Amino acid sequence: MEGGSENQQEKHAYSVWGLPPEDLRPRLKKLMESLRSEFNGPEFEPHVTVVGAISLTENEAREKFNKACQGLKAYKAKVEKVATGTFFYQCVFLLLEPSPEVVETSNHCCGHFGYLRSTPYMPHLSLLYAATSEEEKKAAQERACALDGTIGDLEFEISRLALYKTDTEDKSLKSWEKVAEYHLISN
Repeated sequence: MEGGSENQQEKHAYSVWGLPPEDLRPRLKKLMESLRSEFNGPEFEPHVTVVGAISLTENEAREKFNKACQGLKAYKAKVEKVATGTFFYQCVFLLLEPSPEVVETSNHCCGHFGYLRSTPYMPHLSLLYAATSEEEKKAAQERACALDGTIGDLEFEISRLALYKTDTEDKSLKSWEKVAEYHLISN
């Protein structure tokens, strides 16, 4: 028997991310890189979390992801402001308007995954993951606005969802990897 079949029964944390358009990635990556070099944080792909980390086998995660994506349409995301949060994974981020499309897409996917939120959905695109003081967060927030003055007015379409393996214990994020990607129906 090959070792591979055992691994398929092993559970890991999986998340569903909304990916910003390809033409926006360099701008976001550049801003994230600047903040990371100044405020020390791990590197990660720009994304909007649609479903938070949930423990599943890879087969279960792929199946639920494919079913959740069926018939979903691309949707607009509009930034409200550059904000700071209270924990590592929400240090500095772009707070998104909780429009019906943004919230319904997340609710739809969470339903397929059996993911129950402990707090109301707060759509956002993180710019920096870090365990910092309030002063440092404020400084990073101000720095983000100074580096890219119009980032707080951003509006973009999310036309791709991705399934990521995201071990939340791994603060280096080195183990995080994309498992699948789905192109949503264009509007």
